[in-house]
Amino acid sequence: MTLSATELNALRDSLADRLYLQVAGWHLYLGDAGLAQELAIECAARLDQGSSVCARQALEAVQVPIGGGSTRLPMARLIPAGQLRDLEDVLEPFCS
Repeated sequence: MTLSATELNALRDSLADRLYLQVAGWHLYLGDAGLAQELAIECAARLDQGSSVCARQALEAVQVPIGGGSTRLPMARLIPAGQLRDLEDVLEPFCS
C-alpha cells in the first residue's frame, strides 16, 4: 500500500504528537526528537502487513542515535509497551 504525500504527512504529524521515547523517566516526543518522519516512512512501507506487525517491524527498523551517534538502538528498545499499542491505534486507519 502506498500513501500519498498528504497521507504520509498526516501519519508523521500523528506520530510526532502522540508517541515518545522514554529515557530515565523522561518522555521525548518523536516530533521533538526529529524521528517522526523516519518512523512514518518505515510504517508506510509495511502497512499491508496490518497494524500490529507493521508497528513492531517499523520500530525495529528505525535506529535511534545515542551519545552523539556513536551508538544506535532500535526505537523498539526505547518505546514503552503502552506506546506500541498507541502506534497500532494510529496505524489502524491507514491499514484499512
